[in-house]
Amino acid sequence: MVLASPRGFCAGVDRAITIVERALEIYGAPIYVQHEIVHNRHVVQRLRNDGAVFVENIDEIPEGAHVIYSAHGVAPAVRQRAKKRKLKVLDATCPLVTKVHGEAQRYAQQEHTIILIGHHSHVEVQGTVGEAPERIIVVGSVEEVAALKVENEHKVGYITQTTLSMDDTAEIIDALKKRYPNIKGPAKDDICYATQNRQNAVKALSKEVELVLVVGAQNSSNSVRLLEVAKTTGVKARRIESAAELKVEWLEGISNIGITAGASAPEDIVQGIVAELRKMSSSSQVRDLEIVREDVTFALPAVLRTA
Repeated sequence: MVLASPRGFCAGVDRAITIVERALEIYGAPIYVQHEIVHNRHVVQRLRNDGAVFVENIDEIPEGAHVIYSAHGVAPAVRQRAKKRKLKVLDATCPLVTKVHGEAQRYAQQEHTIILIGHHSHVEVQGTVGEAPERIIVVGSVEEVAALKVENEHKVGYITQTTLSMDDTAEIIDALKKRYPNIKGPAKDDICYATQNRQNAVKALSKEVELVLVVGAQNSSNSVRLLEVAKTTGVKARRIESAAELKVEWLEGISNIGITAGASAPEDIVQGIVAELRKMSSSSQVRDLEIVREDVTFALPAVLRTA
């Protein structure tokens, strides 16, 4: 077995989960969380067992209670409603998402039409659109770029959903630049380092194995994309959420298995899958295929650091 490295939790996910855990320690249950803190049911259930209450509508939270915004970020309208309800806010929004929100605000102030490259239904995209709903247009394909209509072709800017890789966005960005030669882009890539690293790792992994297992949830954008990337290399690939989903028939004729995990998949789930595969196959050797070493960390909110 070969384990892709890096895999699993990124700095933004690690920070978000730690914020919920620390809040529960300091303030006690219940702690309310706007949306799933990260897209992984194992993580969500564990935190729920500890006293976290996950809600989709901020208005469901009792006045004056503690609320945590998920790693995906929220729209300004959500923040305004939280303030009106006198909620005590802890913000677990990934700093890379916060950066994109800031870019949307700047473009809006400059009266630009803002093209947001991303998945229309993704919660991160919905939060970013909320920064300037009258100015932001979401595009997810080159075909959608061709159909764009903007107010002023000389005042256009683009931003991207963080959980897409440079490979995912390159074609769309090229199409935008051809259509709008004066288009402005971010000063630095908004792409999440973890998304790109995990996709690069799964490409390298796919060259060494006959089957790739991607550990991650169905509603995890980066996990689904990891599966797609693996499949494009020609290797057999499957997405699973836990060892319980493994089937012995998947291993027929397979001598080498590769495993990776999306940015919201915990390492204990990965190790549970490794342990189960050891029982199901004759191979007991496990090695890491390290592409790059990640040392990124994001600070907790000051109130949790000093409490």
